[in-house]
Amino acid sequence: MNEFIPEENHIETINNYTAEDWKPMLDLIEEIEKTESFYTLDDKSLFDPYNYSAVVDKFTNLMYEIPLMINFDWRKWDEGNKIYATQDFDFDSIDIPTKCKLLSALVRSERFNAGKLAIAFDNGKILKILISIRKQLIQ
Repeated sequence: MNEFIPEENHIETINNYTAEDWKPMLDLIEEIEKTESFYTLDDKSLFDPYNYSAVVDKFTNLMYEIPLMINFDWRKWDEGNKIYATQDFDFDSIDIPTKCKLLSALVRSERFNAGKLAIAFDNGKILKILISIRKQLIQ
């Protein structure tokens, strides 16, 4: 089921999640750290040559199942674009709902820009965001 959190109440919704709600997503951290390749490329595909590994598929499915996907106009979210573009951005400096907006934007952008998730997993940004979420939940 593809569930979205309305933008109007995403902060309240996400801040009310328990450690148990977060557990399946945070359990992926160790699996992501151990994964050597997040995708393979299919040279014969004209539109989407990326075949994602099981951990990427789990991540994407959990974004909808928990749900962590926020329904907002991610294409016009300048703050998120600046955060993502900053090489060594300190994800601990933003709250968990903003991190979820970043993750939502990455998942949604994959539908229009094949390989966006591949880049985000390869450059470690998804892992850094998840680790930052875990740190903030423990505090």
